[in-house]
Amino acid sequence: MPLDYFRLLGKSGLRVSPLCLGTMTFGEEWGWGSNKDESRRVFDAYVSRGGNFIDTANFYTQGTSETFIGEFVKGRRDQLVLATKYTLVSREGDPNASGNHRKNLHQALEASLKRLQTDYIDLYQSHTDDSETPLEETLETYAQLIRQGKVRAIGASNYTADRLTQALEVGTRPGYPSYQCLQPLYNLYDRADYETELEPLCLEKGVGVIPYFSLASGFLTGKYRSEKDLANRPRGEMVKKYLNERGFRILDALEQVASQYHSAPAIVSLAWLIARPSITAPIASATSLDQLTDLIEATKLALDPSSIELLNLASA
Repeated sequence: MPLDYFRLLGKSGLRVSPLCLGTMTFGEEWGWGSNKDESRRVFDAYVSRGGNFIDTANFYTQGTSETFIGEFVKGRRDQLVLATKYTLVSREGDPNASGNHRKNLHQALEASLKRLQTDYIDLYQSHTDDSETPLEETLETYAQLIRQGKVRAIGASNYTADRLTQALEVGTRPGYPSYQCLQPLYNLYDRADYETELEPLCLEKGVGVIPYFSLASGFLTGKYRSEKDLANRPRGEMVKKYLNERGFRILDALEQVASQYHSAPAIVSLAWLIARPSITAPIASATSLDQLTDLIEATKLALDPSSIELLNLASA
């Protein structure tokens, strides 16, 4: 399956690559990530190899990620499926700059459109749930934006199965749009929360799934085996929780399968996700062309059933 083999995103009609380029690493405001030139090289390489699906958020690197992408997409905007998110705080000192209420949705979208230098978003996502705002208010506002042509399709991120079920029910009512995809935390290590309730729901309702942290903050690349390996690493604290017996068992299984395919653990990890029937496209980030090459190779690797079973058992 090459990178330019497209999959339908839920029932949105959007056709996307089986690997989504995550851009949380575009910008250095958080103390890690890539400068503009490095980010552009990764972006250009992904697109030149057939990729069309880009994910960002107004929250990422304080808006720099969106600003970079706005420059990178010039001359090819209509060829790409551009996804961004709102909800989280993006304007310091503004009490209405978070949540899924009408005011934040309108002002966050306008700010994202300006940074992205576009007049529409292909996939606009609620970055996280907001229990204080009625789902009807959020979806009604989305409906207005869709009618105005500013948004093509909508998605949810970090929703529980119960809340996603409620949102999907509202989306069946006349005049309300429905979430077409879910962006959950899901990878070969973080399986239980998604597989227990969210996965059956998404399969039943035809909701696309684009998981984030597909490589568990880099742990599933196999380069972290001890706390010593985390020293002076910007994501060290995020990876530490994976350094346990189960985590090492998963790495051993990844290395075994990678050896069989003359591949690498990161490639195998993403290939496992891509093979999962409920998954539309895992999101993965790269800060170098070498890392991007591994990500793209995952779209070409078809794991056999015995390899998938080995990984399933190791990570159970």
